[in-house]
Amino acid sequence: MATEMGMDMTVESLDHPVDNAPVRTMEHKGLTLEGYSRAAVQTYWRVPELKLGFDLGAQPWSFMSTPNWFISHTHLDHIAALPVYVARRRMMKMEPPTIYLPTEAIEGVEQLLRAFQKLDRGRMPAKLVGVKPGEEIELSRELVVTPFATRHTIPSVGYLVWERRKKLKPEYQHLIGDDLAIRDLRQKGIEVSAEIRIPKVAYLGDSAPQGLDVLPEIYKAEILILEMTFVAPQERPEKIHKFGHTHLDDIIARADRFENDWVIASHFSTRLHPDQIQRIVEKKLPENLKRRLKIWL
Repeated sequence: MATEMGMDMTVESLDHPVDNAPVRTMEHKGLTLEGYSRAAVQTYWRVPELKLGFDLGAQPWSFMSTPNWFISHTHLDHIAALPVYVARRRMMKMEPPTIYLPTEAIEGVEQLLRAFQKLDRGRMPAKLVGVKPGEEIELSRELVVTPFATRHTIPSVGYLVWERRKKLKPEYQHLIGDDLAIRDLRQKGIEVSAEIRIPKVAYLGDSAPQGLDVLPEIYKAEILILEMTFVAPQERPEKIHKFGHTHLDDIIARADRFENDWVIASHFSTRLHPDQIQRIVEKKLPENLKRRLKIWL
C-alpha cells in the first residue's frame, strides 16, 4: 500500500470499480442493501444512501466511499479487511473513516492498526469510537443509531438505525399549511412539533437468538439483517446457542413476531451447499415468513 502511495490515484478511480468480493443487492423504499455473508468466510454490508455499513470481513472496492462503519464484533470474518479499508481510503485521498465497535475491542484494534502501519510503512488514519448497548449515536439530524446487546462468544453488539422526523403535535394538526401561524407560535417559544422515529435497518451480527429479543423495534425495522448460521435438523440448538449462533428453528419459533418488510437471513454455515440450505429453509418456513424472509446466498 505504501509503495502505491507514490502513484497518482484519486477518487475518480472509483468510477471503474474492481470486482474483488461478491456483492448481492436489494432495493426497498429508497434504500439499497448491498453485501454478502457466509460464516467463517466473510461478512460485509452497506446502505449507501445512509452512508454507513456493517462489518468488514472483506471490503468490496465499491464500498470504499462509505465513511461510517459499525462493527458488531472482532472475529476475523467480520473485521479482517478493516486495515485494508483504512489504507485504501488514505491511498485514494479520502477523509479518514469513522469506525464504531464494541468498547472492549478499541485497544486491540488500535494495536492492529499500529502493527499494520509499521509493516506497511503507511499511515492508518481512522477515528475509532467505542460503543455500548443503549447509547445513541447521532450520524446526522435525520439519522440515529442505537447499539444493542447481542450474545456471542466475544463482546458483540447489534445496531438499529432510526430515521428521525419532526411532526406537528396533535393539538396543532389543524395548522398544517398555515406556515405563518406555526411560525408565530414558535417565536413565542411554543414547541409545536414532536420527534418521531422510524426503525429503518436493524443489524444483528453474530448472536444467539436472544439478541433478537432485546428491543421490540428490532422486529419492526423495515429491513432486518440477521444470522441464521445453522439450518439442518440434526444440529443441536443448545450447542449452537452456546457458541453464539442462531438456528432456523429459532427463527420459526419467533415467526409471529416479525413485522419487518424484509428479513435478510445470512451467515450460513459452509457445511451445507447453498442448494441444500435453500431447500431446507423453504420447506420449513411458515407461510407468513416465506413472504418476507430473503435467503441471502
